[in-house]
Formats: sequence, C-alpha cells, structure tokens
Amino acid sequence: MTRRKPGGPLPPNKHKKEATARQSQKQNAAGELRIIGGDWRSRKLRFPDAGGVRPTPARTRETLFNWLSFHLAGSDCLDLFSGSGALGLEALSRGAAHATLVDNNAALSTALRSNLRLLGSESGTVICANVDTYLSQRTRPAFDIIFMDPPFRQGWLATLLPMLDAQGWVKPGGWVYVEHESDLPAPTAPASWQLHRQKTAGQVTYCLYRVAQAAGRSE
Repeated sequence: MTRRKPGGPLPPNKHKKEATARQSQKQNAAGELRIIGGDWRSRKLRFPDAGGVRPTPARTRETLFNWLSFHLAGSDCLDLFSGSGALGLEALSRGAAHATLVDNNAALSTALRSNLRLLGSESGTVICANVDTYLSQRTRPAFDIIFMDPPFRQGWLATLLPMLDAQGWVKPGGWVYVEHESDLPAPTAPASWQLHRQKTAGQVTYCLYRVAQAAGRSE
C-alpha cells in the first residue's frame, strides 16, 4: 500500500480517484421540487442540477395560483423555460387539462418526462427546444395560460413578449405570467395585455397579464 506523510501530496492514483468521485457527485447532484397544492400536494420530485435552474419559490407559486384559482380548471397551459417543471406541474396538479413544458436542456427534459410518469400523468407534453425557436411559428391552437420564467440578464422578455402577441399564442381573455429582475424596469407588454397583478419578492418581480377579449365577447 502506498502511504504518504500527513499534509504531503496525494499519490497520482489518489488524485485521479478523488477527482473522479467529485465529478460523479456533481453529475449526480439534484434539486428537489415539492408540489404545494392540488391532487399531487406534498409530492416531492427530483431534477438534475443542470442549466442553472432555479424553481419558482413555493410562496410565489402559492400567490400565483391563488390569482389563477378560478381559471385553471380545464385550461391548456404552456410553461416556457420549464426547468424543474415547478409551474407546469403545479398547474396540472390544480386541475389544468394539459400542460406543454418547453426547455432546451436535454437532462431537464428527460427528468420532466420521468416525473410525469412518476405522477401517473398523461396530461403533460415535454418539448426539448429553444423557446424562441418553438415560438417562431405557431402550429397548434393558442393557450389559455402561459408561464414564463426566463434566465435573468439575457434580455429574453424583450424578444419573446412581442412574439407571443404577434403569433397569437394566447387566447383572447387568456393569461400570461412573467418573472423578471426587480432591479430592472418592467418589460414592455403588448398593447392588448393588461397588467392584472404584480408583486416583488427580493430580486424577483412577478406579474400576471390578462390578454384582451375579442370584440363583442364577454367573460
């Protein structure tokens, strides 16, 4: 057996083994998501430590879904930059009919599909794609609710909000939820969107917009 003096350098093989172990731990690191309401309340789900994902905190989710409580049942939802699936899965737990979850990270997308199977749900569709590519051409009916929690400091909202509006991704009378940096000005929303609710929690401001109803149509 090779020995070393206390405080001395590690033998070459020891260096390699410890480096491999650290890399393995990093690859196997995972976050945990707890669903806070609905049919899957208190269920805990794991997701990989990939893409710098930061799930929307439980308190923020509780506020958001209180705002949407009368509009979730039977809704068709789109969760952009879905990451851990915190928003899309919470919506399904609380009665949404279907959720489409879009993220460009393959490991996170695989975990989302696995978690949907674990929950016994066939009501979620996971799409591994860049969000701007997905939104560039609409080939399916518009959504009732869209959730959007993009990576910060990358200017996504300035690009994607006009795209959502121009491509008609949200049904008239539908809802768009957005998170952005609280130290930056609020994004410019399309003219047909009305700010319904807004709150700030630390470094994050979250907003819920209502898309204008079609002319002559009542709620």
